Amino acid sequence: MTDSILSKAATMEIPINSNGDSRTAEDDSLEQDLQQVMVSGPNLNETSIVSGGYGGAAEGIIPTSSIKDIRSKSRGIPPSHSAASRIANQPGHYPAPSMHHSNSNPSMMSEEAARGVAVEKFDSVKKWSINTYKCTKQMFSERFGRGTKTVDMELEAQIDVLRETKMKYERILRLARELTNHFYNMVQTQQALGDTFADLSQKSPELQDEFGYNAETQRLLCKNGETLLGAINFFVSSINTLVNKTMEDTLMTIKMYENARLEFDAYRTDLEELSVGPRDAAAMVRIEIAQQQYQIHKDKYERLHSDVSIKLKFLEENKVKVMHKQLLLFHNAVSAYFAGNQQQLEQTLRQFNVKLKPPGSDKPSWLEEQ
Repeated sequence: MTDSILSKAATMEIPINSNGDSRTAEDDSLEQDLQQVMVSGPNLNETSIVSGGYGGAAEGIIPTSSIKDIRSKSRGIPPSHSAASRIANQPGHYPAPSMHHSNSNPSMMSEEAARGVAVEKFDSVKKWSINTYKCTKQMFSERFGRGTKTVDMELEAQIDVLRETKMKYERILRLARELTNHFYNMVQTQQALGDTFADLSQKSPELQDEFGYNAETQRLLCKNGETLLGAINFFVSSINTLVNKTMEDTLMTIKMYENARLEFDAYRTDLEELSVGPRDAAAMVRIEIAQQQYQIHKDKYERLHSDVSIKLKFLEENKVKVMHKQLLLFHNAVSAYFAGNQQQLEQTLRQFNVKLKPPGSDKPSWLEEQ
């Protein structure tokens, strides 16, 4: 029985596929298993598959390289194609991102930003150097009488008057401050003298009335002196604002105007020198640039010229208004004080809205005296 079965199996036809290779269902199943192992396995180059024969007693280890070569030959793929290339070509597989570009882009951007800042600083220094050179050259030319200068005689006269007026007002301010210091010391002396007279009037019965009269007189003078001191302090504060703020602001605008005038003349001279030179292509480009710079500084000069004229006009009006009020206050307060007219002195301060400090506000507290 067994011999008949073996002889029959030996004479059975073996099916041939379209490529001329003999294939069975076991071969197809084996190929599918190999594909699954190669896709999901940890490392195809180091993996070996133990295979048992189907219907045979032979067992052995089949290297994956041999399996890949067999499958490549059967499908017409060259053996050099690795499993990694097949995995990379499968759907749903994405290549690992390149770290080179992600690391180099921020550094390149920072280098470009630093280069842009350096170029901007270089251009700024270059423009400043050119402008300084031209202005210095123009200044020396004017000083030695070789260069021409743009002059507005009327405006220059007003500027000279302002500078002279400021010097005189500074002298008034200095003298008024000295008067305030001296008068304050006199008031403090009168107060101390009045306190001494009052103390002696209590300790000297035989001279009580005389010490009492003098003590009352010194206290009255001290009170009127504090009132006059308030008027002088108000006068000093107003003069200080006029001199060191209002006039100083106008003089700062004048300084800007004078610098703009120097720049304007420097670029005007530069344009005139280029205009009398050769007229080739390079020279025409320089002339055009010089013309643009000349126009820019001309506009700046004219704008500041107008600002100075307006500020000088407003300053003159403000000066007259302020000094009219302050001189009237100073005159009435001093006259009332030395005439001994306490009511007129207080009325003068109320008229000019001068607020006096309460008596004893300048004295330190008993805690500060300890």
